[in-house]
Formats: sequence, C-alpha cells, structure tokens
Amino acid sequence: MGSSAPSDPLVVSTAPTLEVEQAFFAAGAPVVIGIDEVGRGAIAGVVAVGVCAILPGVDAPPARLRDSKLLSPARRAEVEPLVHSWAAAVAVGEAEPGEIDAHGIVAALGMAARRGLIALHEAGIDVGASTVLLDGSHDWLTPALSRPPRIQTRVKADRDCASVAGASVVAKQYRDALLVADHEYWPVYGWSGNKGYGSPEHLAAVAEHGASPRHRVTWLRAPSLLGGLGGLDSASASASASASTV
Repeated sequence: MGSSAPSDPLVVSTAPTLEVEQAFFAAGAPVVIGIDEVGRGAIAGVVAVGVCAILPGVDAPPARLRDSKLLSPARRAEVEPLVHSWAAAVAVGEAEPGEIDAHGIVAALGMAARRGLIALHEAGIDVGASTVLLDGSHDWLTPALSRPPRIQTRVKADRDCASVAGASVVAKQYRDALLVADHEYWPVYGWSGNKGYGSPEHLAAVAEHGASPRHRVTWLRAPSLLGGLGGLDSASASASASASTV
C-alpha cells in the first residue's frame, strides 16, 4: 500500500461503511476480521499486516476513518486510537526483510497475517469462527493457515469496508513508526520520509552506501532497480536478478 496522501483528507472519497460486514453478521458470522497490508512494495523494512476484529452490534465507525492512503499522517495519528476504541480488538503482524528475501513477499504476507491473527486469538477473539475480509483479489492468507476460517477477498475493501480501513490505519501507523525508529540508526536512506519505499533519493543512497540489514536485498537486485544501483557489480546483479521475488 502506497505512502502518498492527499493534502486535504476531508475532501477525498466517501467514508467506508459496515455494509459488507453487516451482511456477514446477518449470515451468521460471530466476528468479522478486516485485514490489510502495508509495505508490500517497499525495498526496506518489514511488511506489516493489520487485523481489525468487530462483533455484531458494533457502533458506527469513527467519522474520519478512511483507507490509510487517503489520510495525512496527522489525520492517521488522530484516527488510530479511535479505531482501537471502536473495534473489539486490533493487532499488527509483521515479517522481517530477511523473511521476505528467503520466502518471497506472498509467503511473508501470510506469515505476518498469521502472527496478527494469533495476537487476536490471545486477546480473546474466536478467529476460527470468524469471517475474514481480505483486501484485494488474491487470497494469500489461506496457504499460511493450518485451519483457515472463511476468507472473503474484496477489491478496494480498504476504501469501502470499515473493518479493513481500520486495519489499514493501524498497520500504517505501526510500520511508519518502525521506519522512523530505524532512520535513527541508518539516516542516510531517508526512511523517516520515504518509509522504506524506493524513492530516487533512497536508491541513490543504496548505490552510494550499499544495503543495510533492513533492506530486502533480493528486491534491490531486481532488473527494474538496477539503473538506480550503479554500485552493484554487474556479475552480482546478473546472478541475483533471477532470484528476485518481485
């Protein structure tokens, strides 16, 4: 999920609703868990997956809740605690850059989501009986779970469905804070601003200084990035490009 935000978040799209979640409750679901990921396309830092559980009879969502991409950082900071108060439980799971390099981004998404769902279970949510509302068209979650609950994918669920929008806000705030903290140790990459995404300045810093322990090394060696990474020798780049998970 990208990191850009409009200058005035109150002028953007219609607020997400509970229409889809209420349909699941009407069909008998005792709990609905919205899931969204943040950091899938970054070249540094964890990939984070937010999970947001709501129960039948849930109140209307926070008025300013939107997909995290549609909120400025200041507005996200205001909305995040409201999501925690509104939902039955929220959590964020993560997968490390080394796990992304070793297993690929799709498997890493599953690892992160599984960790988030375990946290919900430990908070008292009946994950096994839930209906999961997963943003996007691809079910990358089922292969990561030994006994998956009912999983429903939906394109633009982060925009349209309040539980998924809540998950997106919590995950974005969590991951951004990690990148800001990492920036203190590796300031040359500008993570406090680019949040680990491949901006020209970020790629130039990698070319000059090399990769940090927080970079996804296989991603840096992808053919699409080689033009910005002149510091990589051609043999190393050629040998590793075929192993890229991008």
